[in-house]
Amino acid sequence: MARDVRVLPALPEPSGVLAKAALGMLKKPGEVSSLPDRSYLVLEHWVEVSRLAAYCAETGFALRDAMPATWLHVLTFPLQMEAMAADDFPFPLAGLVHVTNEMMLHRRVTVDEPLRILVRAENLQPHAKGATFDMVGEIHAADELVWRGVSVYLASGAKVAGEAPSPVRLHAPSVAPSQEWRLGADQGRRYAAVSGDSNPIHLNPLTARLFGFPRPIIHGMWTHARAVAALGGGLPEAYTVRVQFAKPILLPGKVRFAAARDEAGWRFAVVNREGKPHLVGELT
Repeated sequence: MARDVRVLPALPEPSGVLAKAALGMLKKPGEVSSLPDRSYLVLEHWVEVSRLAAYCAETGFALRDAMPATWLHVLTFPLQMEAMAADDFPFPLAGLVHVTNEMMLHRRVTVDEPLRILVRAENLQPHAKGATFDMVGEIHAADELVWRGVSVYLASGAKVAGEAPSPVRLHAPSVAPSQEWRLGADQGRRYAAVSGDSNPIHLNPLTARLFGFPRPIIHGMWTHARAVAALGGGLPEAYTVRVQFAKPILLPGKVRFAAARDEAGWRFAVVNREGKPHLVGELT
């Protein structure tokens, strides 16, 4: 755990964190040598079943006592935002790109368990396009680590000393897509309402164009959740799921889902009509 632990009484409201982050939009990271050695901690959080139900309805999961791993990521997101909006965080929040995500669900986690949620930033690395860092989330129930997630973000244009590590690529399954998903123009606003992620690139054409997109794009974590939900209800009670995000999905739009199962688990992908990936993942 980091030396500096900030204990919060509850998960922060994302709107307040976004306002704080807006003040840091003019940060010019230049060369960065370290990240703040700080964790953000909420000692007890009880899940709102109504919010979980809305999330499941939006992403395709069946509502059950055991919560999806991707929902547990959503619970860490306000603390991720709090960490990245801090005055001494070296990168502006606007413009960060979520490039990969890994989650380890150690056992089923039910809605009636109080959760301890902790987030920290670590693993600053050089990258061919700038710098990357990890946002690490950990969730405990009854002093047991039940979920751990690592979101890797890219800060374009930043500089970190050293040689960029070679990327490890996941491979899409060699099967034809089995599903087609239609995403409405309001899909980003709907997911923002249930997840708390109100990044303006997802909300409307005007704010998306301000950040270089011709139309709004759907959240990568919506695509991630929808893909895991599409694998069906037979997932193991403990698993690791890894995804790499590729080409953004413009709204409105249509995408296709492909998945294949082998002795190790699942490989899956979300692709456009030409077969180019938006997301590639594996679940083991």
